[in-house]
Amino acid sequence: MIYLDTSVVLAQLLAEDRRPPVWLWTETLVSSRLMEYEVWTRLHARNLADSHGEAALGLIGRVAFLELTPAVLDRALDAFPESVAVRTLDALHLASCAYLLKQGQSVALASYDRRMTAIADAMNIPLLDLE
Repeated sequence: MIYLDTSVVLAQLLAEDRRPPVWLWTETLVSSRLMEYEVWTRLHARNLADSHGEAALGLIGRVAFLELTPAVLDRALDAFPESVAVRTLDALHLASCAYLLKQGQSVALASYDRRMTAIADAMNIPLLDLE
């Protein structure tokens, strides 16, 4: 199972220089419900909801969502193992991924966010190679 960070979905939708490999979208994908809100917030901020909305719905529809349950939120309140301050939304994504691992799920994080991947690596969260 692959845990999708919002950076990967936005890279696909916005045709950025780096884009996830085509095979990624055929895998079992999971993310925090937070990802859906982040995607739409970015699209609206850039006035791209009309032009990119259908594609966003298609990508989001491929993802199973993990809700922000008390267990996930509790983990996000704990310290994270890096000297760099963890951003709030990153903490929620990392807590969601850590929750899945704690439940015995085999999951790897897909992210283009170097700060997030550094912290995930320090938490022993497997990272997906997107190259």
